[in-house]
Amino acid sequence: MDRRVQRRPGLRAAGVCAALALAAAALLGSPGSRAGTPALADAESWAFAIGDGMLAGDAERVAGRLGDFDLVVIDGELATRAEIAALRARDTIVLGYVSVGTIESYRSWYRPLKPFRLKRWHDWDGEWFADTSKPRYRKLIAKRIAPRILRKGFDGLFLDMVDMIEMRRHRAQRPGMRRLVRRLARLVHGRGKLLFAQNGAWGMRRFGIARYLDGWNREDVTWTYDFDRLRYVRQKPKAIRRAQRELERMAARGIFVTATDYTRRRDAGAAEESVANACAAGALPYVSNIGLTVRRLPKPPLRCD
Repeated sequence: MDRRVQRRPGLRAAGVCAALALAAAALLGSPGSRAGTPALADAESWAFAIGDGMLAGDAERVAGRLGDFDLVVIDGELATRAEIAALRARDTIVLGYVSVGTIESYRSWYRPLKPFRLKRWHDWDGEWFADTSKPRYRKLIAKRIAPRILRKGFDGLFLDMVDMIEMRRHRAQRPGMRRLVRRLARLVHGRGKLLFAQNGAWGMRRFGIARYLDGWNREDVTWTYDFDRLRYVRQKPKAIRRAQRELERMAARGIFVTATDYTRRRDAGAAEESVANACAAGALPYVSNIGLTVRRLPKPPLRCD
């Protein structure tokens, strides 16, 4: 499930070290793995910085806010060339967020994509699932929208809602999504850049999508937000272990892995547990609120000890 962007209203030490060593070995030892580039392999912190306030102020203020992170994901449409350049000048890897499995009414490209809307996604206002089976939709994303984002100077793309294909009612979208991700991988890798996605580990493996990725983020590993109960809740132990296994398997494929959990603002115990469980699975941790807003940006960046 994706989290909103700026226009949306808003530890076991031995286990940690072993898991991180496994992930690093997979990244650096996999022949032809783009994720083994020194900059990405050396990243020790990251920020899922797509919420309100992350891009407030001029480029230097944005760089001052996010420049301590080794890897950041910011909104692909709203970020400016100056902001991206200022972050990269601090040796931060900068990825542009774009949803390829949903169509968002607040985007500048909404009108050409509107004919490809499917059922509305009720968790978020103004958002519909996308008909990726249509060649025209895939062409608009790969030939118009993605290149426009990359031209700003991003180090790559962060794809959201690829996991919509795991839903039964969207089974018809599976071949189209695979074709779209493959096409985007050719675009991105042809320019020497990185391609990340998130969630949907089963679908990523089952439909051959994981092979195109350099990085993968797993949301809701330990703590999540329950939209039905409107509260933050802890995942069940089996679900936590399943999420950790997904991260470990992705890392074993030579894919750089990160994790994002959502907790109450003052729940330090939940945040600490989330970091510990992510690190134990070999993933870089990030903990925020459901809106991923600037007020929950961790300072200093979260790291695995």
